[in-house]
Amino acid sequence: MDEFNVEIRYVLRIYYKKGKNATQAAKKNYDVYRPNAVLVRVVQKWFKRFKSSIFDVKDELRSGQPVTGQAYAILKKVKQDRHISSYDIAEELEIDHKTDFTHLKRAGYTKRLILASHIGSLEEI
Repeated sequence: MDEFNVEIRYVLRIYYKKGKNATQAAKKNYDVYRPNAVLVRVVQKWFKRFKSSIFDVKDELRSGQPVTGQAYAILKKVKQDRHISSYDIAEELEIDHKTDFTHLKRAGYTKRLILASHIGSLEEI
């Protein structure tokens, strides 16, 4: 996590405890951190957390396997066998097919189709 974000969150927490509203805190934040100031909506989100008695300003730990690991494994499978289907990849890696498809799409892999006639029949390559 970025130390700068934590610093701003501590400042927002101080403004909250002083009784300022989100708009006032965002204005003061803009005056000090002009190019890196947070938006009013972000301040409102943090004030809502503080109002719920959640004063921890650090990000919560996230569960699950990192996305980069999944993407790397998917691309490795494609490099091994260029003609492997996305369903086969998902089954082998025990991940959801939609996750597999999303990573392939982001990497530039798409399902290629050729239009055989103007009627609309399609032939897969």
